[in-house]
Amino acid sequence: MTHSVTHFTSGNTPDAPRSDLPDLLTALAGDLRAVDFTLDGVGGLLGTAAHDALGRDQLVPALLATEPAALEGKPENAAALAVVVRLWLLAVPQAASDVDAALPGTGTAGLLRLGLVEVDEHGAVTAKVDLRPYGWEAGEGRSIELWVASDLAAHQRPGVLRHDHVLGIGQASTTLVQSTIRRPAARALDLGTGCGIQTFHLLAHCGHVTATDISERALAFTRFNLLLNAAALDVDPADPEARVSLRLGSLLDPVAGERFDLVVSNPPFVITPRSSGEDASEQFTYRDGGLPGDQIVSRLVRALPEVLVPGGTAQMLGNWEITSGAGWSERPESWLDGADTEAWFIQREQVSPEVYAETWLQDASEGRDKELYRESYAAYLADFASRNVAAIGFGMIWLRRPAGTGAITAGTGAAASPRRFEEITYPIEQPVGPHLAAAVGRSDWLSGQALEDAHLVVAEDVTEERHQRPGAEHPGVILLRQGAGLRRTNLLSTELAGFVSACDGELSVRQLIGALTALLGGGEDFDEEAFRSGLLSEVGNLVRDGFLLPADTDGTEAPAASAGED
Repeated sequence: MTHSVTHFTSGNTPDAPRSDLPDLLTALAGDLRAVDFTLDGVGGLLGTAAHDALGRDQLVPALLATEPAALEGKPENAAALAVVVRLWLLAVPQAASDVDAALPGTGTAGLLRLGLVEVDEHGAVTAKVDLRPYGWEAGEGRSIELWVASDLAAHQRPGVLRHDHVLGIGQASTTLVQSTIRRPAARALDLGTGCGIQTFHLLAHCGHVTATDISERALAFTRFNLLLNAAALDVDPADPEARVSLRLGSLLDPVAGERFDLVVSNPPFVITPRSSGEDASEQFTYRDGGLPGDQIVSRLVRALPEVLVPGGTAQMLGNWEITSGAGWSERPESWLDGADTEAWFIQREQVSPEVYAETWLQDASEGRDKELYRESYAAYLADFASRNVAAIGFGMIWLRRPAGTGAITAGTGAAASPRRFEEITYPIEQPVGPHLAAAVGRSDWLSGQALEDAHLVVAEDVTEERHQRPGAEHPGVILLRQGAGLRRTNLLSTELAGFVSACDGELSVRQLIGALTALLGGGEDFDEEAFRSGLLSEVGNLVRDGFLLPADTDGTEAPAASAGED
């Protein structure tokens, strides 16, 4: 599947917001700021319960909270803010006079020129897009506040979504934001940018970002959002290409021959059945990659290392098929065959073909047409059955091109590059990006460190649990639990529990293992070498997972890795 590659600079794409009207964009940003159309402003207007319901796509509480009677006693600008909230977040038509009063610098006429609204047959102003506040804490006391435009979602408009629908701030995009490791980088790539969420975060710690998409409308939304928020994103409206390059094209076609320090991607990974003769215009571009099964993800996993500089990393989300009788990681492992690439897959969810079909049919609102829903549901099940798929996994993927390599080498991956596949389906701390960065740092530390010479301490968030039968002399189960990060639980042997309890940074790993060997050994069947090597391996796993950390000689915890934004 190939498409033309275009450097996207158009500010006037049909049926998308216009970004070629700088004076109106400046006026709109000023109006939105003046009316306090921010995360805090909207939250204060709606109240906690209604604001939380809105986050679940439930509009009724917010509708009630913005009715005239509910605004009595509110601050002076509450009525104006309610007009803006009802217009764009709740998709309720508003009187033109109310819009003009709430947004005096732009007015209805300006919003019409920008392509953000239209006027219905009754003269009411109706939203053509969803426009909402968005922001995050960028560290060092700095907050970034933006406004993000996307297409109206299923809960805001009737009917099945258009096939070139531009998705807003969804759960998947938020997951990728929270899991991305934030470190300064010269060049970053946002592959499949959508409305631009990943690009906005990348601009906070990267010198230049290239954002690609197969959809011209998606790039138009991204360009509008970049220029509406130019000041907050440190983008020069007169020369946006100095910091952001927008490219139209498929997969890695738009960046062929280029290299990046960091790649992030929330690709169209949804596994969707294909009918014979189906045209690309019949697919949902924001979620359907146009390839059978999970090939969109497998192709990216195989190809992304080629666009990374040595030491560069890629992070993405994806689905993978799990065939009947196979382990979940078998397919992801096969994608790495023959490549010298470091990899870490974390499966966060596994669902049946039926649940998968229901999820994505509901996502596109196809359940509103019962006959279409039945046919589509059956097509999903037949498609999965044709490949003997018993379940579908979803998760996070981290890849790194080894430092110092000029080219990706074949045939040495298993020996040369560490790879990890683990399943974590319970809640983890968010944002998890800093914790993933620390884990990578610990893994690097272990690869370059003689562990036996290290001095270790127990991480601050770690607790120990002991369980035993009533009257038993010794516990039958000893657990270490993490209270932060990935919140793992580790089952300890008696000797490993003894090792951990002695980790105060004073003695080296070699000294502690020697003491335990002397204490527990001595029997005829005791294999001292096997005991030492087995315990050393288990200690390395505890360091890798963050239960134990390197320490200075005075016992203070040494930093495992740097953590950046979020």
